[in-house]
Amino acid sequence: MDAYRFRQGRRPLLVSMPHVGTQVPQELAARMTPEALRLPDTDWHLEELYDFLEELGAHVIVATQSRYLVDLNRDPAGRPLYPGASNTELCPTSTFGEAPIYKDSAAPTAAEVAERRRRWWQPYHDKITATLQELQAEHGQVLLWDAHSIRSRVPRFFQGQLPDLNLGTGGGITASPALLQAVARVGQRSGYSQAVDGRFKGGYITRHYGQPEQGVQAIQLELSWATYMEEDYPFRLLPEKASAIRPVLRRMMEAGMEALESAG
Repeated sequence: MDAYRFRQGRRPLLVSMPHVGTQVPQELAARMTPEALRLPDTDWHLEELYDFLEELGAHVIVATQSRYLVDLNRDPAGRPLYPGASNTELCPTSTFGEAPIYKDSAAPTAAEVAERRRRWWQPYHDKITATLQELQAEHGQVLLWDAHSIRSRVPRFFQGQLPDLNLGTGGGITASPALLQAVARVGQRSGYSQAVDGRFKGGYITRHYGQPEQGVQAIQLELSWATYMEEDYPFRLLPEKASAIRPVLRRMMEAGMEALESAG
């Protein structure tokens, strides 16, 4: 079974969706709690929400496996994204709601973590690396858009309600000011609430690959579930809300590409 699905595009735009996977190997499912088997921390419905990507000419990489197997947006060495704050591991042992993922202390051993990294984490990142190199060689500049979503209230990670749109560039490191401003301007005018490099500054993917001085611009968008779906199980898509936010997402990405192409 492949670690990802990939769709070829035609423009220097790579969209990564590392947390949409819902597949769980049978041997792992047998060790998981009923709550964890609902996969509550999945980035639900993003492929449907971003259904315009083919029209934009984007290359798209989408994870197949649940983040509970291995988190593709975490440092492979286990370094925390946010030192001093609550963090989930490369192979998570608790949900965002701080419920255990594994029954009877059946958390993965160090050997299992290493094997999951080799079998599932590495291929996803090898494909990102190869695609960025190809696009850079052909176009000079490339935009990596890391697409995420999360429940609007997660006390483990932040107080109160999260803004609707959360742009992250590692604190202004992974994208040029001009590109970030172009994308953020769309959000500011959209009627949705927005934060730039707030609680979510971009995960491992954004921070690792985003090197504007080398021609790779990277932005993470952490989208609040409140903008497009039911926030409780079974996590259904809300078509009217999705139809309202979808054009904003498209305009943000178009603005990013316009800024990229202007700079190139």
